[in-house]
Amino acid sequence: MHLKLFSFFAATFFLISSHAQDSTNPYDVKVTVTSLGGRLQISATYAVPVNMCSAYTFLTDYEASKNIPGIVDAQIISRTANKVRVYRAIEEEILFFQVELKSLVEYTETPYQLISFEQISGDAKFYKGTWRLVSEKAKTVFKYDSLVELDSVVPSFVIAYFIKNNIRSRLEAMAKKATQHKIVDMANCK
Repeated sequence: MHLKLFSFFAATFFLISSHAQDSTNPYDVKVTVTSLGGRLQISATYAVPVNMCSAYTFLTDYEASKNIPGIVDAQIISRTANKVRVYRAIEEEILFFQVELKSLVEYTETPYQLISFEQISGDAKFYKGTWRLVSEKAKTVFKYDSLVELDSVVPSFVIAYFIKNNIRSRLEAMAKKATQHKIVDMANCK
C-alpha cells in the first residue's frame, strides 16, 4: 500500500514539475527548500523599493497578512513589550489535497531589523524562524529563514516541492503589497 501511495506521489510530482513554467520575477524572489534531519529548511529573499521603516511596519502588520494568498486568518492574541502572539490559519494545496494549518506563533520584534518567530502551539510539529531586513541601495531586502516539520504521510520531497512553489507565489504577493504599503504614522519610524 505504501509503495503504491509513494509511486502515485512521485509520478504526480514529476508530471507537475515537468510542466512548471518560469514566470517574471520583478522583486527578485528566491526560494530554497532543503530537507534537514526530517525538517524542511526554507530560505527566501525578495527586494522591494521601500525604506526599512516601511518594510518593518509592513511585516509587523500581522492582521493584514490575511490579504496574502493562503493566509485565511490572522489575529493578534496578545502584545507585551516586543513580543506579539498571533493566531494564524493557513490553507495550502498539496497535490489534490487541501491542507489547513492552524498555529499560535510568538513573534519577537527588533525594530527595523529582525523579527524572530516560533510556534507556541499548532498543527505543525515544529515551526521557527526569522525575518531579517537589509537595506541595499534604494531597496530593502526581506530575508526569510525557517525550519518546519509537518505531521504528514506525504513524502517530504513532494511537500518541499509544493511548499517552494506556494511560498514563491506568497512572497511575490507580499512584495507587491509591500510596495503599496503606506505608513500612516511617520513617528513610528524613529
